[in-house]
Amino acid sequence: MADERMQGGGEGGAGQPGPQCYLLVHNVSKKHNIGTLARSAVAFNVRQICLVGSKKYNMFGNHGSGDYMSLKHAEDLRSAREYLKGECGCQILGVEIVEGAKPIQDHPFVGNTAFILGNEGYGLTQKQMDICDGFVYIPQHGCGTASLNVTVAGSIVLHHFALWAKYAETEREGYKYVLGERPRRQGKRGVCEDPEEVRRRREEKRAAAKKAKGEDSDDGDQGALGVGGMFED
Repeated sequence: MADERMQGGGEGGAGQPGPQCYLLVHNVSKKHNIGTLARSAVAFNVRQICLVGSKKYNMFGNHGSGDYMSLKHAEDLRSAREYLKGECGCQILGVEIVEGAKPIQDHPFVGNTAFILGNEGYGLTQKQMDICDGFVYIPQHGCGTASLNVTVAGSIVLHHFALWAKYAETEREGYKYVLGERPRRQGKRGVCEDPEEVRRRREEKRAAAKKAKGEDSDDGDQGALGVGGMFED
């Protein structure tokens, strides 16, 4: 395991008591899906996202929520299981339509729980299913699609866990929820850096590169910088 960014506290994550929820991300291929999953994880009080495999993950689509999420890296599925079962005391549930899977609305949870979602195209692999203690699925009521988008499925599952765990609703203001103080996050050199400062430095670097190429550096192009950038240790 390597490089953890922690936020919040308390038994339930983000300062709330109760069972903890974890999200195990592995073999999700589309770049925007990880960022969107991170956004949902923050909204539904997930304690930590465990990223398996590559040490680089595109967080495009997280809209700044990635700064509020604790990330943990695991080299492989076995290491992820050892961490989640040993240090976190989790039951690992795969989200898949398999024999014996229980409907998510029945809330078949017993305490700290980690959810693993399958690939966008073919779902959970056998290796992923082998680390699971059980399975849940989301019942569908229409016949026009064979499955849900991975980020939609993840959001539904995490919301059900939050309801079961009785997490307190975040304070609202107007048509939005109130954001907490933006945490400072761990930089590549082990130094806590302000996300705004990191973003400003990247923009200056991009502008300098454009100027060196004889391009107009003030064309407003933000490209793939996005919000949250890349997670790497």
